[in-house]
Amino acid sequence: MFSKILVANRGEIAVRVIRACKEMGVSTVAVFSEADRDALHVSLADESYCIGGAAAKDSYLNMNAVLSAALSSKAEAIHPGYGFLAENPAFAALCGKHGVAFIGPDAATISLMGDKEAARRAMRDAGVPVIPGCDLVRDLPHAREEAVKIGFPLLIKARAGGGGRGIRLASSEDELERCYMAAMAEARSAFGDGSVYMEMYMRSIKHIEMQILADGHGNVVCLGERDCSVQRRNQKLIEESPAYIAAGTRRSMEDAAVKAAAAVGYKGAGTVEFLYDKADGSFYFMEMNTRLQVEHPVTEMVTGVDLVKWQIRVASGMKLAFGQRDVEFKGHAIECRINAEDPGNGFAPSCGKIGMLHVPGGPWVRFDTAIYSGYAVPPFYDSMIGKLIVHAQTRDEAIRKMNAALCEMIIEGVAHNARLQEDVLSHWAFADSSYTTDFLPSMLGLE
Repeated sequence: MFSKILVANRGEIAVRVIRACKEMGVSTVAVFSEADRDALHVSLADESYCIGGAAAKDSYLNMNAVLSAALSSKAEAIHPGYGFLAENPAFAALCGKHGVAFIGPDAATISLMGDKEAARRAMRDAGVPVIPGCDLVRDLPHAREEAVKIGFPLLIKARAGGGGRGIRLASSEDELERCYMAAMAEARSAFGDGSVYMEMYMRSIKHIEMQILADGHGNVVCLGERDCSVQRRNQKLIEESPAYIAAGTRRSMEDAAVKAAAAVGYKGAGTVEFLYDKADGSFYFMEMNTRLQVEHPVTEMVTGVDLVKWQIRVASGMKLAFGQRDVEFKGHAIECRINAEDPGNGFAPSCGKIGMLHVPGGPWVRFDTAIYSGYAVPPFYDSMIGKLIVHAQTRDEAIRKMNAALCEMIIEGVAHNARLQEDVLSHWAFADSSYTTDFLPSMLGLE
């Protein structure tokens, strides 16, 4: 087991990892930007190092600065959290080159699954169902040729990156050129790679992801699913487990997720994401996230498995202490992402100093955050300032518990989306679990 771990992230996920390390008796090292000198994760860690300016490219994305801090502090491993360097194969390889363990899969696996088009081919070869589409598009004439085969509407998607960037929906042949050029330009700007592929656009579908955990000894378990279909601009807002899907379909998805992980020799925590057509029960591989997910607490609530601790154990060489038959699912969990943004003003990001802060309490209510009264939310990073998670015996109870927690929560000083979350939870489509990925845009009148 590691004795010291550097946490290469900020915000609530850095706090989450540091807490897990403390419970395991592992020393922690924090890194921070100039804008994060007063951040909570800095004060919670045993050691801390400033690694650059406020911009992420000058600090949290600066591989050499992060690794230098690890070497200077004699950290044995680096936990990347999510975002920033978590899915950067070059960083994973650099850690290995300098004898620092990367808490996650190896560079080759990250590279393969980060290339969305290559991942599709790998899954197809492994017998995992993939969305009908085409491989990389060479140019506009090739795009037009493939579009005829796929049919409209279709999605043009970046081969690299994530977070909903580099994706455009072309509803007709007249829109193809504009969408193709826009997707390539955004992908090139965001990821340094303008390559795109195309796939059939599925309407009224659910976004279901399977949580997997694998060790370096050939053992893979699936820790169930999460329904992540409440989304705005491909960004998840609410996640819940279990999902409202047929038991047979759930088992097939679990088997496919385990098969996917085994096919690429996966190690660590990861998520295999599927699109599920509730009309006929079919499902298709969409992508694999080779890292811890923002919504991992949902799975922890229903399984009792601490994913962060097991990430660390697996990275240190330990075998999983349980198999698929040992995994038990209890009750229902829901997570709401609390973002510092103003839904009434086009979801404009909000920053400023937190005034009064009241965190909801009670049995099975969890608020993962790094904010505190007097903390200044900086304008340089992602707008998420916390995650509210609840667990109950039934879904109806969980919805009521979440609504009560949202009503109780007070965050003064910045605009946030808690009231929007209440509106979503109160909507009939969420209440009966019939909601799909187009639900929120429709509810907001954005379609």
